[in-house]
Amino acid sequence: MTPRVAIDARAAAEVPAGRGRYVRQLLEALGELPDSDDDRYSLYAREPWGDLDERFEWKIAPQPDPLWHLQAGRRASREADVFLSTNSYLTAWFTSVPTAVVVHDMVAFATGASAQSRAARIERATIRLALRRASALVCVSAATRNDLVARFPAAAAKAEVIPLAASRRFRQAHAGDVPARHGLDRPYVLAVGTLEPRKNLERLLAAWTALPERLRHGHALALVGPRGWDDRGILSAAQQAGAHLLGQVSDADLAALYAGCACFAYPSLYEGFGLPVLEAMSAGAPVVTSRVSSLPEVAGEAALLVDPRDVEAIAAALVTVLDDPGVAADLSARGRARAAEFSWERTARETRQLLGAIARR
Repeated sequence: MTPRVAIDARAAAEVPAGRGRYVRQLLEALGELPDSDDDRYSLYAREPWGDLDERFEWKIAPQPDPLWHLQAGRRASREADVFLSTNSYLTAWFTSVPTAVVVHDMVAFATGASAQSRAARIERATIRLALRRASALVCVSAATRNDLVARFPAAAAKAEVIPLAASRRFRQAHAGDVPARHGLDRPYVLAVGTLEPRKNLERLLAAWTALPERLRHGHALALVGPRGWDDRGILSAAQQAGAHLLGQVSDADLAALYAGCACFAYPSLYEGFGLPVLEAMSAGAPVVTSRVSSLPEVAGEAALLVDPRDVEAIAAALVTVLDDPGVAADLSARGRARAAEFSWERTARETRQLLGAIARR
């Protein structure tokens, strides 16, 4: 008998990027699996999202945290056979059915990763009991699994790697008139991510201002993403550098901006996976990213990797891409091939298999 699966799906409607994109893509991919007619999913959230079919049933509860976790965990344990916790360690405290906990990253424990202090305190306070209670731990990259096991060795027996992927929309993207609509009237370097210290945007902006004048005058720098925490320094540096702050954009516009950029720059200090790198590659953008955490694992040999704390190295990589069409074309081709090695079909299939396995134990 196919187990009834419960999923914490709050992030689908509540979080534009990151974990929200993970949940949205996972739900869509689960629905598209070829042998999924008998699957049934209960989706626990504060508001529904999307146009999913009858196999997916929304279970709406408006309570704020932490009460939401208590009620969702207990309700799911009555109504389902297995639970997937996608957005918090706390929900697993209250489930009595087999539970898989998604480990997106270990930024709360990473030295020098510039984690948001309140979120880091919550994760450090809730992770230990969740790790003990979980039947399985879904790590989005080998780097995240390694970081988890280094900190909590007992987690090794439960931890499995199920990587993410870029949506098909990025492979099919064309720039069209989207850059012009966002005020980009010349070739541009693109950076994507919440405006927060972990994304290392101040060093990227410093690298931009260090570029030869001919490159800065011939190109624009565009930052896509919502305002985050401690972003005043980023905003000030962006103003001084003349960067275009585009804010949050639609998924369709994001895909077009990836497809149209001369270079995608992602010098993050720490990532659990680094999905924007894969999205940019899928759209054909030449990529410059960091040689730390999961980013080399995701990028493979299809990007220029730099020390994210070295402004001169970031600038040199930008110059290499912007000055040499051959390098840019080679990175674009290798990036598309690398991105094609990942798929949401695989992510959904392996997630479903894992949930079925722990439900039957």
